Amino acid sequence: MANAFDRLGYGTYKLADGEECVSGVAHAIETGYRHIDTAQGYDNEASVSAGIDRTDADRDDLFVATKLSTDNLSYDDATATARVSRDRLGVDSIDLLYVHWPIDTYDPEETLPALDDLVDEGVVDRIGLSNFRPDQLDEAIDRLANDVFAHQVECHPLLQQEELRERAAEHDHWLVAYSPIARNRVADVDVLKEIGAAHDASPARVSLAWLLSKERVAPIPKAADFGHVEANWTAREIDLTAGEIARIDALDRGERVVDFEEAPWNRV
Repeated sequence: MANAFDRLGYGTYKLADGEECVSGVAHAIETGYRHIDTAQGYDNEASVSAGIDRTDADRDDLFVATKLSTDNLSYDDATATARVSRDRLGVDSIDLLYVHWPIDTYDPEETLPALDDLVDEGVVDRIGLSNFRPDQLDEAIDRLANDVFAHQVECHPLLQQEELRERAAEHDHWLVAYSPIARNRVADVDVLKEIGAAHDASPARVSLAWLLSKERVAPIPKAADFGHVEANWTAREIDLTAGEIARIDALDRGERVVDFEEAPWNRV
């Protein structure tokens, strides 16, 4: 199984197909990122591939993840569209393929065997799930023949996902944190500003450093601005004290930035 997983990834949500995404991915790779996250629903898989090709990076040094759209989760659609995504990404096999949301056409009896078969056939290297409730995650782990490599959910100091982080540690998979700076709501949090001042860092960088301090957590900040991309990368250099981590741990408000009526947590 090639391509090592790098904890701090680069998210491409809302990076428009075309030059914005191509140049964004290329710049992220040149900055140092090796884990690139996209999705069928972002409509930019081909641009992610073009961005990679614009760099001198060896494809074998990169880790590229994508996600099945919610209308592609029947067995036939999942297996067929995964192959299309593989070709759009220009890879021999997809490093990590997620179920983007367990809604719409998601059916554990069809979707999960499709993921297993895609791994067995070499189309996909690793299985991922995204936005699953704890009970849905448990069911999927029980049903899958292959291990779950990652579970991607919104996670940041204002929504800390303790239960799902505990499951990641228990089952030895990664919790991949999207919206890790809560679409910059963290900029208004006094504790994060105070800790940031002590490290000459923004609240966003402090939030990323806090996530990186946690076991089995991998943040994937999305940024189009090149300066933000570079600043996010330097969060790896921030060494938070135990006291600072404890202060951030106390900030959890259960506050989501991604929420809608059909979301799994609203359908219990």
